[in-house]
Amino acid sequence: MPRVRFAPSPTGFLHVGSARTFIFNWLYARHNGGTMILRLDDTDVERNTDASVNSIFEGLRWLDLGWDEEYKQSERLGLHRQIAEAIFQKDLAYRDFTPAHTGETERSGANQTWLFNPGMRELSRAESDRRAATGEPFALRFRVPRGRGEQVRFNDAVYGEQVKEADDIEDFALLRSDGMPTYHLASCADDIDLRISHIIRGQDHLSNTYKHALIFSGAGAGAGAGAGADLPQFAHLPLLVAPDGSKLSKRRHGPVVSVTTYRDAGFLPEAFINFLCLLGWSPKDNRENMTPQELIDAFSLEGINRSNAVVNFREPAATPDEAFDPKAVWLNAEHIRALPVPELSARLLPIVCAAGFSISAEKMEAITPLIRERIKLLRDVLTAADFFFVDQLPPYDPAELIPQKGDAAMALKVLSRAREVLSQTEFKHDPLDQALRTAAQEVGVKAGQMFQPIRVAVCGRKNAPPLFETLEVLGREVTLKRIDRAIEKLQAVRS
Repeated sequence: MPRVRFAPSPTGFLHVGSARTFIFNWLYARHNGGTMILRLDDTDVERNTDASVNSIFEGLRWLDLGWDEEYKQSERLGLHRQIAEAIFQKDLAYRDFTPAHTGETERSGANQTWLFNPGMRELSRAESDRRAATGEPFALRFRVPRGRGEQVRFNDAVYGEQVKEADDIEDFALLRSDGMPTYHLASCADDIDLRISHIIRGQDHLSNTYKHALIFSGAGAGAGAGAGADLPQFAHLPLLVAPDGSKLSKRRHGPVVSVTTYRDAGFLPEAFINFLCLLGWSPKDNRENMTPQELIDAFSLEGINRSNAVVNFREPAATPDEAFDPKAVWLNAEHIRALPVPELSARLLPIVCAAGFSISAEKMEAITPLIRERIKLLRDVLTAADFFFVDQLPPYDPAELIPQKGDAAMALKVLSRAREVLSQTEFKHDPLDQALRTAAQEVGVKAGQMFQPIRVAVCGRKNAPPLFETLEVLGREVTLKRIDRAIEKLQAVRS
C-alpha cells in the first residue's frame, strides 16, 4: 500500500501551496488505501520557531483531514548520521575540511558554479582519518560520479523522465561541519526509513531530486546512479503563482498566501480544500464543486497539470471578497448552500458570539435559512443578519422608508396601519402574509409599497431577507418598537 508524507519545515506560516501539497498527498493515500504521514523537517535549528510549528498545526487542524503517523526529524538524528556513515563507508562520500568553498579554481561547473574541491575529494582515506581524529571540523560530501559520462535519472509522474549529467551536479553536503544533517540527507534518510513509496511535493524541489536519487542509490535504495530501481515514485506539483506570474510569497503578496487568512475570513475548510485541488489538478469530467469524498474518489496523479496555477486575487483589493480568488469565493458560497441548516448554524454561531452579540443557538438556527443564500463567506453573517442581533438599529436615511412612486405621507400611512395589524396578528409566515396584503388593499397601495417601508423599518435597509420570515424571527415586540421608531423618523422629517 502507498505510504506518502507531508514534510513541512517550521520556518514560517502554513503557506497555501504547502496546504495543497498536504491535500494532494492525503487524497492519494485515501484514494489508494495508503498511509498519510506528517513529518516536521525541523533540523534547521537556526530558523525553526515554535510560532511556525503552531501555525502549521493550526492550519492543518482547520483543514480537518488528519494523518496516520507523525514524526519529527530532530528526534531522528541518529538515523541520519547512521545512513551518512554507511554512504561514507562505501566510499560514496568524503570529508571536506575546507571552511568554505571559495576561489576561482573551484568554479568548474558549466556556468562557473562550484562543483567540488579537488584537494578534498582526492584526499587519501588515511589522511582524512588522521585529520578527523585530531578534531578538525569537516563537512561530509557526497562523491558524485565524475568523468565517466554517467547520468542521474528518475521518472516523475507529472513531468515525465528527468535526466541530468552527473558531471553537472556538485558534491553536495550530507553533514555540516557541526555534525547536523543537511536537508537532502535528513529528508532521504527519513523517506527510506519510513518506507515512503510516493514523494509528492512542489515543483521547486524538482532540481533537488537528482541529489536525492544519488542518496537513495548510495544508501542501497537503488541499483546505481543511473538506475534507481527502488526509488520512490516522484510527483512534482506545479507552483502556485500570483496574477502577474510571480511566485506567491507573504513578503510580496501579504496574508492571502496564508491558510489561516482563509479560515479567519470565513471559508469552510471543505470549500478551501475543493478550491486548492483545482489549482493544478482537474478530474476527468471537469467538475468543480466537489465534496471531500468526491475528491478522494476522483483523485489521481494523472490529473495533475504541468503548468503553474494562478491564484486570481486583486492587488490592492477594494472589497474583502476581492482579496481572494473569485472561484474560491464562489465555491465557498456553493458549499455553504449545501450545508444542512443545523450544521451551518453551528458554524455561524461562534462568529456571531465572538463579535460580541448574545444570541441563542435556537435563534441562530431560525436566522440561518433566511441568509444562507445571501452569504459567500461565513463572516458575511455579521453584515447579512446584523439587524437580528442588535437591540437598536444603527442610523439609516428616513428616505429609505418611502415606497416606490410614493411619498412620506404614504410611508406614514402604511407604517401606522402595519403597526395596528401587526399588534394583533399571529407572528407566523402565512398569517403575516395574509394580514399585510389585506392591509395594503385597505390603505390603497400595492403590496410592494406596503412591504418596503416595513422592511426598512425593521431591518434598516431595503436589501434584506424575505419579510414575513424576518418578522417571525424578530418577533412582535422588536418589530413594533422598530416601526414606532420609523414613524418618529418620518414625522421628524415632515415637521
